[in-house]
Order: sequence, then structure tokens, then C-alpha cells
Amino acid sequence: MSYLLFVDESGQDRRESPYEVLAGIALEDRDLWSFICQVQDAEIHCFGQRVTTGLLELKGKALLKRKTYKLAAQMPAFPPEERARLAQSCLTKGAAAHGCSDNSGVTRAELTALGQAKIAFIERVLELCAQYRVRVFASVVDRDAPRPQGDFLRKDYAYLFERFFHFLEEQPAQQSGLVIFDELEHAQCHILIDQMSRYFRETTTGRMRAGRIIPEPFFVHSHLTTAIQVADIVAYLMVWGVRIKGMNRARREELTPLADLVLQLRWTAPTADGEHRHWSVAVINDLRPRDER
Repeated sequence: MSYLLFVDESGQDRRESPYEVLAGIALEDRDLWSFICQVQDAEIHCFGQRVTTGLLELKGKALLKRKTYKLAAQMPAFPPEERARLAQSCLTKGAAAHGCSDNSGVTRAELTALGQAKIAFIERVLELCAQYRVRVFASVVDRDAPRPQGDFLRKDYAYLFERFFHFLEEQPAQQSGLVIFDELEHAQCHILIDQMSRYFRETTTGRMRAGRIIPEPFFVHSHLTTAIQVADIVAYLMVWGVRIKGMNRARREELTPLADLVLQLRWTAPTADGEHRHWSVAVINDLRPRDER
């Protein structure tokens, strides 16, 4: 058996986003299909249909933007069945009109229900993560953090692999870890593969961690891969909602309930000396190696 780490990123614009986040969700391979089915069932329960086959993607930016909360608060909460019926009607009309525009025939109640359905869906997905013992790993980088000059694996990736390695070491069986990224441009994929290869082959720390983490990653399309979409949601909530020690920028307060669910998915364990703790989320204020500072 092995653990699969599905990784996505958020906040790469480094303009509006307060943080740049590399986030992953880890779960056992034996649980993956059941988890995927449950997430897809949650789509149907909340929206009245699968939404990933249409115009709406299960991405944090699309589901949790400020407008979602504004629309959801227009009217009192609908019962789940009525909410799903109205949300489905909104999606159907929106698809026919290529978006919920003024001439799409979408009603105020339908827009409200769709906003409420989006929030309910994210809450359900995070509950499923807890149910399936999913663990969240993340490297959080301040948008103004100094950047390195060299062509080597960046610190946020190295920190993510470090936490994942310690997590695998703690597991009772000798389980390996497989890393799965949202596909980037081909050139960027090759750069990352090369950097990971050099890290895991040419550094002492990397060679040790290669005993548990398979050094060559897989790349998948996010719109086709449910677990990557969940990682995207987690990354978005890390940027805009989660705040832990070292994260001092303002957050969107309406995201706090969902951010608290993400925090409950962190992994932690004492270090070998018992004096400190490993945490699966690291806050990084300077990406440069020591010799560049």
C-alpha cells in the first residue's frame, strides 16, 4: 500500500493574494476510489447534478469567491432538497445562456440557492476528508518573500516533501509515497521533474527521503481529477482563510468556519528528540538558501 499526495497551488499572482501556497492532500491508495465516489455524490446532493461535466469547476476560486457569500446571504437558508432543485435550475439555465446573465432567466432564489450549495458542498468535502483520514500538507509563502536565483528545487517544495516524508515514517507499515501534481505547461513540468530528480539523487537529505517518496511525480489534468480539485480547494482556503503563527496578513472572515475544518486535517507528531513537533503546514518568509541571504 502507499499514500498518494495530490498537490496544487494557489496565489501565484502575488498581487491580490496575500500568500502563495503549495498544498497537498494525502490519503491511502485503498481509500481513493471510495473518497472520489463520495465527493461526486456530494456534488449531486448539493447541486442536484454533477457540475464538473458542465461549466462549473470544483475549484476554490470559482466556488468560494466573495460573490458566492453575497448571493448566499440574499435569502434565508433553503432546505437541502429545495436548495439542490433551485441550484440545478440555475446551472441548467446558466449553461443554456453561457452563464447566469441578466437574460438567462435565472431567478433571485436560484442564484441564492447556488451560492448556498457551493458553500455546503465545500463543507461536505472537508467532512469527507476527515472521514477518510486525509491529511493536509502545505508550504505557505508570504507574497513579498525574497526569491532564490539558482535553478534548484525551491524551499517550499522541499519543505512539503520533508513533512510528507516524516508522515510516511510514522506509519506502521513501510508505506511509500507517490506525488501527483496538477499539470503545468510542458516546459514547467520538465523543469520541476529535473529539479526533483537532482534533489532526490544529488543531496544527502533527498537520497534519504527517496527511500519513502517516489522521486518522479505524475502530472494530471485538474478538471479530470477529483482529488486534485480537492487539493485546489484546500490551497485556496490556505491563502484566504487559514491563519496560523507566522501568517499575519488579513483574511476573509467569512471563510473561517471552512478554514477551521482545514486546520483539523493537519498532521503533527513529535520529533525524534521529543523536544519539538513536526507540523504538516510550514510558513516560509524567505525562499532563498542560506548562502544567498
